[in-house]
Order: sequence, then C-alpha cells, then structure tokens
Amino acid sequence: MEEEKSRNEESKKKKEKQDRIGILNIYTTFNNTIMNLTDLSGKSIVKFSGGQSTKQNRLKANPTIAMFISQKIAEEAKDNGFTGFYVKIRAATGQNNPGPGAHAAIKSLTRAGFRIISIIDSTRVARGGPKKKGGRRGRRV
Repeated sequence: MEEEKSRNEESKKKKEKQDRIGILNIYTTFNNTIMNLTDLSGKSIVKFSGGQSTKQNRLKANPTIAMFISQKIAEEAKDNGFTGFYVKIRAATGQNNPGPGAHAAIKSLTRAGFRIISIIDSTRVARGGPKKKGGRRGRRV
C-alpha cells in the first residue's frame, strides 16, 4: 500500500516538471523595445517595455535596456513555470532590420536558462500603401 502511494507521488512530481512553453513577442524599433510573454493560447502573462526600465527617452531602444527587460521577463516566466519560448521578433512596418534590442534580449534569455525553440520574424511588409510625399515628379534637389 505504501509503495503505491510513493509511486503516485513520484508520478505527480514528474507531471509538475513538464515543460511549459510560451510565446515571447519582441517588438523592437529604433525608439523603443516592447516584450510581451503569452501562453500558447495567446493569453498575456507579462509585458514590459523600455520606458518601464529607464527614464531617459533616448535609451529605450538600447541593447542594455533590452537586457534588463528580458531579465524581468525571465523572472516572471520562472515564477509561472515556463521553460522554453517560441520567439516572434517584429520591427516597425517597412523596416528591413529589427531594432538594436532584439539580439541582446534573446541572448539574455538563453543565459537565464530558457530554451529557445524557434525565432520567427513577423515584421509586416507594406504592399503599396499610401502615397509618398513629394508630388508627381518627386523631390527636386
């Protein structure tokens, strides 16, 4: 009888240590870095931005600040039992590259011991869009 109880307790411990995977959305521009951690269903668990870590407006997009943001996300993720992430990086629409904080944020998360399953670039691409300024013949210099 006691052996069955000990087996049940061991199986419960194994179930508790299952991998919990989340989706980490990183929005980086050249003015700010915003990170949002959600579960797989899309429910937001924690969200931090560069403005919450620094008071100086010029530093919000800094890689060092992105590292601080990812450390805060890592603390909250560990409290909620997350072990790995799908990472979605998004830049401003029409930009070729994400802002300076994206690489530093991912590097900081891997140092914190999280498993990065995949990294997806979900930057929106403008397809035509509104008319650019400059008139019919363009800007004349």
